[in-house]
Amino acid sequence: MKNKKFLNKIILGDAREVLPQIESNSIDLVLTDPPYFLDKLDNNWNVKKVSASPTYSQVIKSLPPGMKFDKKQGEKLYKWFLEIAKELHRILKPGGFFFSFSSPRLYHRLVCAIEDAGFLIRDCFIWLYNQNQPKAMSLDHFINRLNKDDKFKKQLKFKLKGWKTPQLKSCFEPIVMAQKKCEGTFLENMLKYQVGLINTNIKIGENEDMFPSNVITSNKIEKRIDRYFLVSKPSKEERGEFNFHKTVKPLAICEYIIKLTTFSKKAIVLDPFVGSGTTAVAAKRLGRKYIGIEINPEYVEIARKRINETEESKSFSSQNKQPHLFNFNNLSNR
Repeated sequence: MKNKKFLNKIILGDAREVLPQIESNSIDLVLTDPPYFLDKLDNNWNVKKVSASPTYSQVIKSLPPGMKFDKKQGEKLYKWFLEIAKELHRILKPGGFFFSFSSPRLYHRLVCAIEDAGFLIRDCFIWLYNQNQPKAMSLDHFINRLNKDDKFKKQLKFKLKGWKTPQLKSCFEPIVMAQKKCEGTFLENMLKYQVGLINTNIKIGENEDMFPSNVITSNKIEKRIDRYFLVSKPSKEERGEFNFHKTVKPLAICEYIIKLTTFSKKAIVLDPFVGSGTTAVAAKRLGRKYIGIEINPEYVEIARKRINETEESKSFSSQNKQPHLFNFNNLSNR
């Protein structure tokens, strides 16, 4: 098996170079959070290099991450991610799912790339949260630079008080749900590849009794929202004090997606942009196999440390254990 050297490892390398080495039709699930080309971040996703660059922001030198706007970001994202998506389509099993976090503003470009690579777009998950920094800017600093007298500037600031650049406080993150086309019917595909269906035994909500939904939140927002959409709240320990990655995703969300879409404990979960390793940690906790790829050596060390500190969870419910005991091979020959 070509994948043996990659199984249950965090690979230091460029996804564009590593993915072609992975066997076709061999991966059960892809779950990832790719770079979005925001704030001049390049293909290498080198945060330190970009942050130190004097051209980090063209106008405001102290511009916080996520505030820069450039139409070309989406164009570059589409072109770059299309090639990645084509490789992911090749290596996923028929019926295999592909989930990718995205930026709301660039979601359409990401989805078009995934669809143009051959995937079927099944749904869009919405990750809700209420803790985020507003990114809209006032115009005071521009007004100060006008070639006008102080009285005019003061009056203009008063007139435009509260009026800012068109960037609302972002309180959700879209997650595309795509699927490689099944071979035959859903049932035929499931019998052959053990993938392609969703497990509705997996419940969400504050009491873990609600039908699985495409809306999820990992922090309490409001009673009715929590009742239907809450997954486990992130613990302080799950990130790790040593983890300085800027966009660590909640472990509970990754576990929810993995439980929802992977049937067998032999399932392989791939993250081609594994970052600090949350997808791999979630897969290990759930007893699945994983492959993580990351180009930043510092993030690779963080991910490996998190993996080493992770143990497979022993608290599976009987409804989650039972399907893994069924042998499809005994049925397919009847």
